[in-house]
Amino acid sequence: HQIRLHGKSFIPMLMGFGCNVPAIMAARTLESEKDRLLTILITTFMSCSAKLPVYIILAGTFFGPRAGTIIFIVYLFGIATAILTGRLFRTTLLRGADAPFVMELPPYRVPMMKSLLIHMWDRSKMFLKKMGGIILVGSIIIWALSAFPRTTQYTHDYPAAIAHIEAVFSQKAEIADAAEQRALAKEKEGRVLEIQRAMRAEQTATSFMGIIGKAIAPVFAPLGIDWRGGVSLLAGFVAKEIVVSTLGVLHAVDEEGSEALRDALKTSGMTPLGAFAMMIFVLLYIPCIATVATIRKETNSIKWTLFSIGYTTIVAWLMAFIVYNGGRLIGLT
Repeated sequence: HQIRLHGKSFIPMLMGFGCNVPAIMAARTLESEKDRLLTILITTFMSCSAKLPVYIILAGTFFGPRAGTIIFIVYLFGIATAILTGRLFRTTLLRGADAPFVMELPPYRVPMMKSLLIHMWDRSKMFLKKMGGIILVGSIIIWALSAFPRTTQYTHDYPAAIAHIEAVFSQKAEIADAAEQRALAKEKEGRVLEIQRAMRAEQTATSFMGIIGKAIAPVFAPLGIDWRGGVSLLAGFVAKEIVVSTLGVLHAVDEEGSEALRDALKTSGMTPLGAFAMMIFVLLYIPCIATVATIRKETNSIKWTLFSIGYTTIVAWLMAFIVYNGGRLIGLT
C-alpha cells in the first residue's frame, strides 16, 4: 500500500528471491497494466538465488564471522531499493489510482505425492536445461576469451623457476627422513602451484578477456572493482552463476569455491569496502539474459525492456559508488 501497489504484487516480489523469471511471469495476475508493469520493474531488485554464491564468496572472504550479517544487509538493501523505486515511478512514470485489494482465497488441500514428484521433476528439468544451456555456453565463451591468444610474452621464465624449485627440494629430500620428506613435498607443491598461478594470471591479463577488462576498467574503478571484477560482472549478464566461475578463471584458480580463490581475491587489491560495493552492484544491476527475455515477453515492449536494463544498471552503479566512496569518506576500508 505504501508503494501504491495492489496486494497481489507481493507474491511476484516474494518469488523474486528464488528466481526473477517465474516472479515476473506471476505478475500476470494483476488486472491493472500499470500495476503489472511497475511490479515487473521492481521485482528485479529482489535478490534471486543465483546471486547468493557471489555474496558467499565475497562476504566469506572479506567479512569472516560477520558474513551472514553482511548478506542479510544486502537483501534488505534490495528490498529498500524496490520500495523507493516503486514510490518514485508511481508518482512519475506510472501514475494511477490505487486498485482495491480483493482476493478470493482458493480451497487449500494437502498435495498428493504424485503431484509433488511431477512438480519437482519439472523444476529440476528446467534447472538442468538452464545449466546445460545458457550457463554452459557462457562459461565456454568466458574460458575461450581468457585462454586465447596463446602467444603470450611472459615477463619471467616460469618453467625454469619450477625446475629450479624441484631440483632444490629433491636435494633436500635426499638427506631428510620420512616425516621431513612429506613436509618438503607439501611445501614444494605449494611453491609450484604459486608459480603456475602467476603464470596463468599473466596469460589471462594478456588474453582477449584481459583486453576487454582493461578497456572497461575505468567504469568500475570508482566502485573499488578492478578489471577482473568488471569482466565478471559483464559475464554475469548471461547468468549470475557465471560471476564466481569467471572470477576463478581470471584469478587463475582451478576451483571457484576453494580457499585459493579467497586468497587470490585478498591479494588482488580488493578491499572489504570494495567487495561490499561489488555485492551491491550484483544485487541491483541488469538481470540475467533469461529475465530480460521474460520482461520483453511479458511487457510486449522493447522500450520498457531497454528502460529496465538501463535503469537497473544506472541505479547499481550509483548505489555502489555511494557505498564505496561514502565508506571511504568516513574512514572505512
